[in-house]
Amino acid sequence: MRKAFPVMFSILLLTLACAPAPTNREESVTGSTNRATNSATTAALSEADAIANEKKAWQAIQDRDFDTFASMLANDQIEVTQTGVSDKAGTLASVRKLEFTEVNFSDWSFLPVDNNLVVTTYNVAVKGKMDGKDIPTDTMRGSTAWVNRDGKWQAIFHQESPVRTGAPPPATPAASPKAGASPTAQASTTTGSDPIANEKVIWTLLQNKNYDGFAALLDERALEVNTEGVFDKAGIVKGVQTFDASKAELSDFRTLNIDQDSALVTYLVTVAGQPPEKERHTTIWHNRAGKWLAVFHQGSPVEATAMSTQK
Repeated sequence: MRKAFPVMFSILLLTLACAPAPTNREESVTGSTNRATNSATTAALSEADAIANEKKAWQAIQDRDFDTFASMLANDQIEVTQTGVSDKAGTLASVRKLEFTEVNFSDWSFLPVDNNLVVTTYNVAVKGKMDGKDIPTDTMRGSTAWVNRDGKWQAIFHQESPVRTGAPPPATPAASPKAGASPTAQASTTTGSDPIANEKVIWTLLQNKNYDGFAALLDERALEVNTEGVFDKAGIVKGVQTFDASKAELSDFRTLNIDQDSALVTYLVTVAGQPPEKERHTTIWHNRAGKWLAVFHQGSPVEATAMSTQK
């Protein structure tokens, strides 16, 4: 939920910008130093198999084997891009414009949510062309959620964030609370199966500087991906305290019911005057022993030129 910093254009986000985005923006389809480490929890899909699936999908694109690639996507798959959210048809249309000559991976992390859902996240750098033009040689941080659908593991969500290089800029200090307000003002910490409502609870807690309440809504194995890297729960909680959430505006919601215990919400965050002003954020919520907790979050900066194409 922390704000990311502006960086170079995305690789696949740039190519997927050509994909049609849904018109119903509330449609339902059903920074820190604490680096995250791989969980030792056993899932039905092992870390090795999840990584193998990820590489197979990229290899299918490189081989232009679009039938194999399509078979690896769930029918309700979504892809978060710098221009919006694409469905499976949009993803397939976009990858046909790609011609990869080289794909390199590094820095894998693995999050087993339960026996039917896992998330892989990794760095990827590619060489090749899109629509006959050279692809920028940026390194991206990609994340994919794999779901077990009738015994077959399929990709249901993918998002990428540019990897920021160089020394980080000074953190934006959080604004002082308004007169009469308490930094730990009481706000709802009740979550449920509605991921949009859950996300609004999260941001209200951040705006009230109720970081203990915020931490209580994170799964113990929670991961966050942004332009700075991948962070565990401690890193997430530390990171949200370095930016001012008081002016954040949420819009452009889209939800996806992954299964009865997991749901995803992706949306636009706008903070006027604080670069980057717009980011695409995605959270996966999971029902953990009767309480819905955030298990995965990713933020990606939106290019200003890309935003203008949506108007």
